[in-house]
Amino acid sequence: MVWVKGELLDDFAQAHRLGAGQLDRAAQDSLFDRLDWNQRVWEKTPPAGQLLIARAQQEKAFCWLMLARDGSRANALSNWYNFHAGPIANVPPDDPLFRKMLIALARRLKPGISRMTVSPMRGSGAKAMLSAFRKSGWHGDLDAMSVRWTADVTDKSFAEYWAARPGSLRSTFKRKSAKAGLECGILTSFDDDAWAAYENVYAASWKPTEGSMPFLEDMARNESAQGTLRLGIALKDGEPIAAQLWTVENGVALIHKLAYRSDARDLSPGTILSEAMFRHVIDVDKVDTIDFGTGDDPYKADWMDQSEPLYRLTLFNPASFDGLGGLIRTRLAALVRGNRNS
Repeated sequence: MVWVKGELLDDFAQAHRLGAGQLDRAAQDSLFDRLDWNQRVWEKTPPAGQLLIARAQQEKAFCWLMLARDGSRANALSNWYNFHAGPIANVPPDDPLFRKMLIALARRLKPGISRMTVSPMRGSGAKAMLSAFRKSGWHGDLDAMSVRWTADVTDKSFAEYWAARPGSLRSTFKRKSAKAGLECGILTSFDDDAWAAYENVYAASWKPTEGSMPFLEDMARNESAQGTLRLGIALKDGEPIAAQLWTVENGVALIHKLAYRSDARDLSPGTILSEAMFRHVIDVDKVDTIDFGTGDDPYKADWMDQSEPLYRLTLFNPASFDGLGGLIRTRLAALVRGNRNS
């Protein structure tokens, strides 16, 4: 029998106390499944509404779901920087116990929530959550909303990895690096001057208003203290023109954010700095996987080996007026699209 200890929580102090380390760094391999990451999302990039944390537990198995509730609607507690969101458990998605705990959460959430959206989700977890919530009387749909690109570099040297890259990428790097004269440095600890350079590059890039710099700085400082930070800066004549923020942990390198000055595009500083970053994490950190996060940008296919879809899970509670109305509108819209395509 599955029971819910604490059931629904509304602040992180409760979660820290009741979780007893379940969502700490030592227990969770993924940065995005930790309580400190979710608390940072809540405090630095606050969504609309109130915090809602659901927790299910059976003996030593547990499952958490971090949400932001706005009225009767709830969304995953995630932001621009999440590689994934959704249930956090210490059992795999194909374990029957995982499904039982999700059913317990679905039943506990049903009285107060009319609809819920969770994204980005990986396939196995998304499908398991949809199945469990349907079992509990919810209706829902999975929609492909992005792509995750990764590279498997287990037991590979950078030379072996680089030889497998497209010839066009390797020739571009060789040609541009010879002419650009860039100096690339990779820091493994936080430095105020380097971070200022990162922010300056970002402000002069093609995406100056994207996301939250205070969030990234807080994350970078925290990861620096844990020894996982990799901050790359490319200089031209002493001036920063490209920057990349990565973390390395548990054999996985995560590429969080990269940028280069728009006025330096002809030098291909992003490609040159990326080569240095990949070389470092493969030959020095000796990672097994490099994860490019979310987004199906064409250039990622040159650096990565494989991709998988990321999903948006939308759930409706038909026992509520808002949930039933949303479900009907969604089904009608799908019917109209089907008729147009037939």
